Amino acid sequence: MSSLRTGVAYNRGMFTDQVEIHVKSGKGGDGMVHFRREKFIPMGGPDGGDGGKGGDVIFEVKSTLNTLSSFRQNQKFKAEEGVKGGPSQMSGRYGKDLIIYIPPGTIIFDADTGELIGDLTQPGQKLTVLKGGRGGRGNQHFATSRNQAPRTAEKGEPAEEKRLKLELKLIADIGLIGVPNAGKSTLLSVLTNAKPKIAAYPFTTLEPNLGVANIDDDTTVVLADIPGLIEGASHGAGLGHDFLRHVQRTRVLIHLLDGLSEDPVADYSQINSELSLFDPNLAKKPQLVALNKIDQPEVQERLAEIQKKFKKLKVELITISALARTNTRELLIKAHQKLAEAPPLEEVEAPMPVYKPKEDPREFAVTREGTNEWRISGSAIERAAKMTYWEHDGSLRRFQKIMETLGVDEALRNAGVQEGDTVAIGEFELEWQE
Repeated sequence: MSSLRTGVAYNRGMFTDQVEIHVKSGKGGDGMVHFRREKFIPMGGPDGGDGGKGGDVIFEVKSTLNTLSSFRQNQKFKAEEGVKGGPSQMSGRYGKDLIIYIPPGTIIFDADTGELIGDLTQPGQKLTVLKGGRGGRGNQHFATSRNQAPRTAEKGEPAEEKRLKLELKLIADIGLIGVPNAGKSTLLSVLTNAKPKIAAYPFTTLEPNLGVANIDDDTTVVLADIPGLIEGASHGAGLGHDFLRHVQRTRVLIHLLDGLSEDPVADYSQINSELSLFDPNLAKKPQLVALNKIDQPEVQERLAEIQKKFKKLKVELITISALARTNTRELLIKAHQKLAEAPPLEEVEAPMPVYKPKEDPREFAVTREGTNEWRISGSAIERAAKMTYWEHDGSLRRFQKIMETLGVDEALRNAGVQEGDTVAIGEFELEWQE
């Protein structure tokens, strides 16, 4: 079996929003070859039990999670195998399903093909990504009138495995965007119960922060402080790509401007340009524009000029001071009003899955690997080989019939196989005999 690359977690500090993991379902339990043996019944019939089904791999959304950081230390996951069958027609126990908990807003991709497997947004939502192998049948199922003592059974069906890429897009009602050091983290801490780290230098926030704000006794909204964006963010500059995708999940944006900036209008245009370049739909989101730090004398001196420029752009400018808590409550109420008019999250388009026609599992290929060596590859024949008890003559004869049914025998003869040649199927090697 080919080796698998170790999963890689992408993280900044304690926040993790992208990770690659390896998942494997449970192998089915082996069926049993056994005959009933009692003191006065020397020729008891076959009573080998069936193996239990292997466990599935299931992702489930857990509302209390908001990061993929739990995957940083553990990136390999395996469901429990089914238990083998027993005598007296006793079936083996089913393997336990493996449930992997993820935060709302997690998108699951096939890491090898890039195919979208699932986009999970609702708490409690589940997605089965791998099915456990079915249990092998015991020899009780192979008894016939002509063969009442079959030494034939099946091994459990092999497990499935995949490399997956998980990508988190934070789900929030309102997103706070703007240039670095505009005061987004301070505003978030004022409006909500969040406690982000705050300091006076660019890129203070290196990870998104979530907070819950109370509108009234019965209404709350979730806000996300999206780290500051710089020019070129839509092309990956700074931490652009990593954080712009979180904006896609928000329904309303508060665009916070730094009143002490040399040109707040230029900052406003730059950020909106980066949003549009990354995803044209971001430019269509409802947006409130707020000028921060109006408690500072330097901002008061320039305020009339700044307001005049935004009036020319036909942009309503809300003036606030997050630090002094000036007009912050009014800003939140206006954002909530916009939220009531905004389209629900379900209407925000997610990447569409690419559906590909499934290959016929009965298809196979015959490849010559040497003068006297051949290889048969194909999902059905390789699975049958893994489920065969090679030590039992009855199971060998059954596998021969499968090869004939699939047309493998005929294909090998047409390709020129000779008596005594080695035929490899998966990890097994057989000697060809006519």
